[in-house]
Amino acid sequence: MNKKILFIQPTIYDDKGKLLKKNKLYFVGLAYPLLSSLLPDGWTSEICLEVIEDIPWDTDCDVIGIGGVGHAAKRAKDIAVEFKKRGKIVFMGGPMVSLIPDVAIEYCDSVMIGDSEETIAQLCHDIENNTLQKFYEKKLTSLSFPLPKYELVLNKKIGHFLPVQAGRGCPNTCKFCTIACLFKGRYIRRNIDEVMRDIKHVKALGFKEFLLVDDNIVSDPAYMLELCRQIKPLKMRWMTQCAIQIADNDELLKAVADSGCYVLSFGFESIVKDAMKEINKTWADPDDYLRVIKKVNDAGIEVASEMIIGIDTDTKESLDQTIEFIKKSNIIAPKFYCYTPIPGTVLNKEMNALGRIADQNILEYCPSKSVLNTPHFTADEVTEQYWRVYKELYSIKNILRRTIFNKRMLKHPFRTLFFFGINMVYRSNIKRKVAPNIF
Repeated sequence: MNKKILFIQPTIYDDKGKLLKKNKLYFVGLAYPLLSSLLPDGWTSEICLEVIEDIPWDTDCDVIGIGGVGHAAKRAKDIAVEFKKRGKIVFMGGPMVSLIPDVAIEYCDSVMIGDSEETIAQLCHDIENNTLQKFYEKKLTSLSFPLPKYELVLNKKIGHFLPVQAGRGCPNTCKFCTIACLFKGRYIRRNIDEVMRDIKHVKALGFKEFLLVDDNIVSDPAYMLELCRQIKPLKMRWMTQCAIQIADNDELLKAVADSGCYVLSFGFESIVKDAMKEINKTWADPDDYLRVIKKVNDAGIEVASEMIIGIDTDTKESLDQTIEFIKKSNIIAPKFYCYTPIPGTVLNKEMNALGRIADQNILEYCPSKSVLNTPHFTADEVTEQYWRVYKELYSIKNILRRTIFNKRMLKHPFRTLFFFGINMVYRSNIKRKVAPNIF
């Protein structure tokens, strides 16, 4: 047996059942380059990013590792089944698989539950010894890792930045969130020296930008402040996501901006206060969103956003107000997700108990299809509202309003043109009824 793993990041199916393909992948995942650096001696790997390349079905790799985010679960299953037919050893991992391991194991030989960094070597040794286990699970105790093998993706059609991990987990426990379900309020941070080692390596590879991967880095302000102080001399640009509390820490916000951060992504979820109570996110006040956005914008940082459609409080009127809020707020790249009861989450347990889940086929779950009936909409009507909101906000008129014909074009022309391109890509996705996402 050759000791080589083919890691595959599946693409997704569009509403016509066709594979989503793109010319370039901007948001490259970190998992496979990182796991590749943790393989035991004698093991090598290859990476296939299916959205920009075809799967090498006739690969000489005997072992296939399949991951991907939740909405790629169906495609991941189909890939696993095909490679099993071809006699390959197949293992699966990632957030969705970790929440439904008993379902995933029906289609593969082994499932890696939760974080895989501390179990990947054991899986390899067990394959060598013909003692592969069905499930591997070990609670992450440290975020100290070697340099990710970025070189495995450098020859692919990727964007102008690479991912670097800072921390993992989140102290908040929103009821719909898979991170909250898997980490249960834990936040683990990496040693700053290691983070800087990775950032400097990305720069040495010729990149001027990086994506700081962290579920909520502002949960440790002192850590984030020191990291920014060390990033600043590198004169690089970067992006990340965090909680809106950063707007109330003037010193930190300034340090973030001064260090080169030009995009912060916030999970606003809803502009309705009662909705925030429902999802267990009362620490975020919708009445304060416009102030937060303006303050971050005034610091020279663009705001991207994520919001949910299909919460019990949603009505046509509240969604109309959401559209107007996005227009007024000047958010550069708004994104939306249907309220989805992912198995293992508090939301799933509650909705199952109430008998409100319209579709239990979890492999079909995706950001653009609701499976929850609400007091004001059926699940299908929520989906219709989802696309209505997206089509309105990504009309040519509204895209131009927040990009080309916007004061940000005068302040940051090249940055604004980049986001104009992103908006047009999102618009193309929406026309195909494919949710704008990390692809």
